Amino acid sequence: MSNLTAKAAPEFLKDSVIYQINLRTFTPDGTLRAAERLLPHIAALGADMVYLCPVTLADDDPRPEFWSDRQKQSGLNNPKNIYRVGDYYAVDPEYGTDDDLKSFVRTAHGLGLRVLLDLVYYHCGPSAAFLAEHPDFAVRDENGEIRNGHWHFPELNFASSGLREYLWRNMEYFVREFDVDGYRCDVAGAVPLDFWEEGRRRIDALKPGLIMLAESEGDRREEQRAAFELNYGMTFIWSFPAVLRGEKPASALREAREQRRAEALPGARFLAAFDNHDLANDQYDDRIEKLGPERIEAALAFCFALDGVPLLYCGQEIADSHRHSIFGNRFYGPGFVIDWSNAVTPAGERRMRFLKELIALRRRTPALTQGETVWLDNPYPDELLTFRRTMPAESVLTAVNFGRETRTVGTGGGEVLFRGGGAALNGGDEAVLPPSGFLISRT
Repeated sequence: MSNLTAKAAPEFLKDSVIYQINLRTFTPDGTLRAAERLLPHIAALGADMVYLCPVTLADDDPRPEFWSDRQKQSGLNNPKNIYRVGDYYAVDPEYGTDDDLKSFVRTAHGLGLRVLLDLVYYHCGPSAAFLAEHPDFAVRDENGEIRNGHWHFPELNFASSGLREYLWRNMEYFVREFDVDGYRCDVAGAVPLDFWEEGRRRIDALKPGLIMLAESEGDRREEQRAAFELNYGMTFIWSFPAVLRGEKPASALREAREQRRAEALPGARFLAAFDNHDLANDQYDDRIEKLGPERIEAALAFCFALDGVPLLYCGQEIADSHRHSIFGNRFYGPGFVIDWSNAVTPAGERRMRFLKELIALRRRTPALTQGETVWLDNPYPDELLTFRRTMPAESVLTAVNFGRETRTVGTGGGEVLFRGGGAALNGGDEAVLPPSGFLISRT
């Protein structure tokens, strides 16, 4: 077992950029049709994969005892939690129709974008369509009552062969009928790995080059052996906002990444991101974007230079700082959407230019997509993060100052590829990095 490595990924994945869409916050309409009209914008940015938050029918059970704590805390009184599924085979009318989803995928493919859907298989809603007909699909206690898992939702019973077949067919259904390109799997670590591996075998038989992204942490070393190409690396992502706010040292990011690497199979791949639907939901009116453009640009440069696959959350590309909620839509909290007028402000235009340049740099610099990551020690590990991406023909140094003091770092006298936050060269082999300053250089 010690000789196992992660499965080979499709060639395109090495320089992919994922763009996450939460339909409820993406447009005021909150529909697939409205989102489809913005797909050319995503393609022009340089992203090549779109990941949609769940579009399946959400359970509208109004009983608060079956609502998640977040759902209650939002104050929006929306019974429909997008991660509490009522019917796995139906597109929620809130977003549109089957034809709307098919059109969305066709348009995305025409623009060179792949589409990932969100699978929510750990739990379902208390009024889910299949529970009455298939009582064995839910875990039950000694009294025969449905057992609720995390977030107060009924926990699905993977000891049931019928449930497994039902969900494997669901995975096949969206590939076969809608031509999707893979899945992001919610709470994947709480679902048996052998279930995911068989599901993967089945969808691979339908379409080559699919991508599976696991939302899980370090408790299952072999998940990228056969089932998944990617993993979130949750500790890294959840630590990032605290580092940017100065609540944690920068070294927390290095430690999280190194720990995840040590836990995973050799060759495993992880997301690099600091915002998503969960983080944006929990930030209420204190969105991370409000820390200022230099801080966010430093974080973006760090993620795009690091190994793995960068993920952009919708609105990051125009410096959107509005409150988002996975519970807000055009019926509940209709103001919790991206302010697209920001795209034509100096801040929005600056962010678009920045990301386009960063994505282009990553794709034309092989070490940034294929090189091994080698962390470098420096005198200020709680403020300054430095690492190289190395391969036989090229080595690229990245240095990012997440601290509050100006620091200097050796560069080896290489060619500067990208810099920001006031980073300046001090002679041939040293750079001065103010707070939020960063430098990417070929050495």
